[in-house]
Amino acid sequence: MKLKLNYKRTFLVGLAFMSICMFWQMYDFVIPLILTNKFQMRVDLANAIMALDNVLGLFMLPLFGVLSDKVNTKIGRRMPFILVGTAVAAIFTVVLPIAANSNNLVLFMIALCLVLIAMATYRSPAVALMPDVTAKPVRSQGNAVINLMGTLGGTIVLALKMIIKPGEGWDYSTFFIVVASMMVISVMILFVTVNENKYRKEMEDINYGDPIIEEPGPEVTEEKPDKLPKDVRKSMILLLASIFLWVFGYNAVTTAFSQYVVNFFNLPESLAAGFLMVATVTGFLTFLPVSYLTARIGRRKTILGALALGIILFTISFFIKEFTFFANFLFAGVGVVAGSITVNTLPMVLEMSKGSTIGRYTGYYYTCTMSAQILTPVLMGRLFYLIGYQILFPYATLFLILSFITMLFVKHGDSKPQVKKNKLEQFDVED
Repeated sequence: MKLKLNYKRTFLVGLAFMSICMFWQMYDFVIPLILTNKFQMRVDLANAIMALDNVLGLFMLPLFGVLSDKVNTKIGRRMPFILVGTAVAAIFTVVLPIAANSNNLVLFMIALCLVLIAMATYRSPAVALMPDVTAKPVRSQGNAVINLMGTLGGTIVLALKMIIKPGEGWDYSTFFIVVASMMVISVMILFVTVNENKYRKEMEDINYGDPIIEEPGPEVTEEKPDKLPKDVRKSMILLLASIFLWVFGYNAVTTAFSQYVVNFFNLPESLAAGFLMVATVTGFLTFLPVSYLTARIGRRKTILGALALGIILFTISFFIKEFTFFANFLFAGVGVVAGSITVNTLPMVLEMSKGSTIGRYTGYYYTCTMSAQILTPVLMGRLFYLIGYQILFPYATLFLILSFITMLFVKHGDSKPQVKKNKLEQFDVED
């Protein structure tokens, strides 16, 4: 009998990632507009500030991933980081519009730094919670659910952005307070409903206590179990390079799109939010079907197909001179691309890990993505300043092409077939 994912448990675990994505959707959409329109910053300086979260994350994500591997409390390994990080982030999120409304750039930057530090402390632990409580062969499906929850969070924020208009003088107070409140509520539901220690112990016994279920592959048979064999290490480097290049192109679009629509086309924020919501909802609907497609054709082929589609869509987007209804179809396609890649990249990295190193490899993954997110807003902002906003989609297309080429040479980390044993019925545990 095939392994089955406990969907109820995984959806609840995904509330942590949903709260994270609520914040980042708000951050990517609104903070650049506050910097350029409220504080009248040059676009290249504003985009450089947008890279600040990733500078912090580059160092803090692997650190807190490893720390959460080693922590052992009554409420779990990951839960303390999630609870404290969310509380601190929510408090300083509310301070941001207060500082902006008073035109106090110093207070705004202090609050922004503090909220970004708080977010960085619990992102790796929040993501590592899913593989902690999920059987290895169904982690792609589990990751699909987690990302579905993240996409739901982003969709909610975009819908709120369409409804809650900025007040006089670019006042976003109501919007920020609502989002911060929803972040706290999501994490409190997670804490009340998920017994991390209990579920982790169940999965450790299943994943690592039964040789029938967990047959060590070439990735974990070295004398030093934490060190990858040479061929696997090569694939890991190429995989991380491909992820880096994908994020370099895609993040440029997601970070700059509100500026592209509002400042270049002189269109309302709600229209930009609407197009992004189309992409987000499509991604939401894509996660689960893609996880099953992956089970048939593998993670690598799925990613390559998505990158090819993304190259086509971004090339077409460059030629759009007017945002009509038909542009929604393009953004729906972008949602499919992002969903297909997001579902599969982290599981490819984690396929090479063991239970004791999940947090570490999660940290490596996010170090890679954060490195791209540090550089691309800065470079993109400089190109906006020197050339203009029209460079956005050619820039993104170039990096997707490079990501596609790199992924062609990745040979490890793909899906493994599920073991068919009657004893595996125990995996389908209802809460």
